[in-house]
Amino acid sequence: MADLLPPLRDVLNAHGLTARKSLGQHFLLDLNLTGRIARAAGNLSVGTTIEIGPGPGGLTRALLDNDARHVIAIERDDRAIAIQNEIMAAYPGRLEIIAADALAVEAATLGEAPRRIVANLPYNISTVLLLAWLRRIDAFESLTLMFQKEVVDRLAAAPRSPDYGRLSVITQWLCDVRPLFNVDKRAFTPPPNVMSTVVQLIPRSQPLAPARMETLEKVTAAAFGQRRKMLRSSLKSLGPVEDMLAATGIAGTARAEELTVSQFCTLAEYLDRQQPQQA
Repeated sequence: MADLLPPLRDVLNAHGLTARKSLGQHFLLDLNLTGRIARAAGNLSVGTTIEIGPGPGGLTRALLDNDARHVIAIERDDRAIAIQNEIMAAYPGRLEIIAADALAVEAATLGEAPRRIVANLPYNISTVLLLAWLRRIDAFESLTLMFQKEVVDRLAAAPRSPDYGRLSVITQWLCDVRPLFNVDKRAFTPPPNVMSTVVQLIPRSQPLAPARMETLEKVTAAAFGQRRKMLRSSLKSLGPVEDMLAATGIAGTARAEELTVSQFCTLAEYLDRQQPQQA
């Protein structure tokens, strides 16, 4: 039962759990906020809810209090695993702990479908984790995640805006991006230097346009790697650029930030037609 658990600050003190910069830790102790995140994740009573880096367990408790049937918490910090064991005892049969680095865990294979990830992500690995999950996005019902606000601004950015870039294109190609609410830095222990934002990513039934992710990543890396240059210069590393632009109907004088997600997909599809994949 949840009422058997002590307040989160007492938990920190009892376990000597101080945030480690090397792990990107900022602990969210406000149970009103963790409850809001859990409720935003939708119906947790079916399938599997995956949490990354639970720390003192505020979000873990909120997920379980919001009827999560099966929570899998991935934690690499031994101090926090001891806390998770206490929560597991208070919610028998509903919490599973994986002692591992989330970067080494294939979340898409954990538990039963429908799967969802709900997490206050460590800032230092948040985008790396996201890109790994996007590669297997068909395995998830939703991702409800907290990032630095500037990362969510990039995820949701529209063409011709300064935040629009590679992450915008790849994420919007695969998901409907729904920024939910901001979280003030003072809500964390210790406070980060920036505001955070909770965002929900809902996988599309089909990608926004046909493309292979590997090729789309290559195209966006070239284009945004030199975002101030015109495409006829920034895309030269991909092959005969004038032929590519003429065949796709994209102006060579355009810059990366002017292209829509679908136009980037058109470029990726063209490249794959020119270089068929080996069987």
